[in-house]
Amino acid sequence: MPPRIAPEDPQWWLDDVETAYAWLRAEDPVHRWRDGHWVVATYDEIREISRDPARFSSAKGVLVNDPKRVPDPPVAMAASILELDPPEHPRYRKIVSRAFTPRAVGRLEPRIRELSRQVFDAAPADEDLDFVDHIAAPLPLLVIAELLGMQGVSQAQFRAWSDETIKAADAGHADMEILGEFVHFLAEAIAEHRARPRDDILQLIVDAEVDGERLSDGELIVFCMSLLVAGNETTRNLVSGGTVALAEHPDQRTWFAESPAERAAHAVEEMLRWVTPIKAFARTATGDTELAGRAIAAGDYVVLLYASGNRDASAFGPTADRFDITRPPDPAHLAFGFGGHLCLGAGLARLEAKIVFEELLTRFPGYEVTGEPVRLQSTLINGVERLPTVLTVGAAEAERA
Repeated sequence: MPPRIAPEDPQWWLDDVETAYAWLRAEDPVHRWRDGHWVVATYDEIREISRDPARFSSAKGVLVNDPKRVPDPPVAMAASILELDPPEHPRYRKIVSRAFTPRAVGRLEPRIRELSRQVFDAAPADEDLDFVDHIAAPLPLLVIAELLGMQGVSQAQFRAWSDETIKAADAGHADMEILGEFVHFLAEAIAEHRARPRDDILQLIVDAEVDGERLSDGELIVFCMSLLVAGNETTRNLVSGGTVALAEHPDQRTWFAESPAERAAHAVEEMLRWVTPIKAFARTATGDTELAGRAIAAGDYVVLLYASGNRDASAFGPTADRFDITRPPDPAHLAFGFGGHLCLGAGLARLEAKIVFEELLTRFPGYEVTGEPVRLQSTLINGVERLPTVLTVGAAEAERA
């Protein structure tokens, strides 16, 4: 009997979802779970959809429970960059792409390392703490807020706004008052940048023109929301999920800790594959088509199960269901998506995670996860809300002290 397939239910993702993924890949990789709705579980088919926006559009929603697809959306917003197809999408992406080139991201390394050390310096050693609150959440929030020129708000406030935006991915679950505060803050930040220009990414967006016209206030707000949320959620949950994975595989953590600076970049790629911080995005079929022998009708909604694709043995071999930080980096994982919508900030997320794990395993190689991770209930983010941890001081950190 097939397992329950219910991606619209946030709890489904917290149940035995790996069993469902395995069944889908083996028995029905392009599976209709209800009329007009499909899940796609295999690596090659996810890539096929992602590289073909002419067949599979982002314009009619990209979230499993997309607010665009409910009868009375809780809030009317301009289209996100995630919801644009060519030719509009590359024009909007170009606005900030130069800020995320490998060279531009590389220039940020000294500042990110400085901020990372500040975060670790502030974390209490040898006592119970929440790793998410003390380590995984603060750094990416500090980095993206600084890049956007929004340092005047507390981490706690930015985190609250980001968390409510993620909840809005499941229509009707968010606190609209908190989201309204976020929108108001962004509108004021945009107005300030217009009045007093400065050198940051928000200024690039405010000054940008698409087809000879400046972005509207609504477009600017949604653009900024997307960057702020994507710029911290992916890294936060990569770091927290990777920390759990290393604790569960002590032999690999020991190997990593022997030479953190040399091994971090390679290890982070496996963490990305294993954790897959973004669970799924969706596309809409633009016409009648076929995928893996299944007939997809025009208007059908197709959900891409990235985490399942990242466990596909046809791509990653017979050890695809195992965490292995020595795994070769080819083929590329799907944690950042694929094709035209490949995550704009992928290089930044990789750099932040690399630096965090270098610091963690240099200072606290014997850290302990002391309780079960509290997982986020979401159809979008593979997140850890709380992670009970003790940062056990190692010899190198004792010398520093």
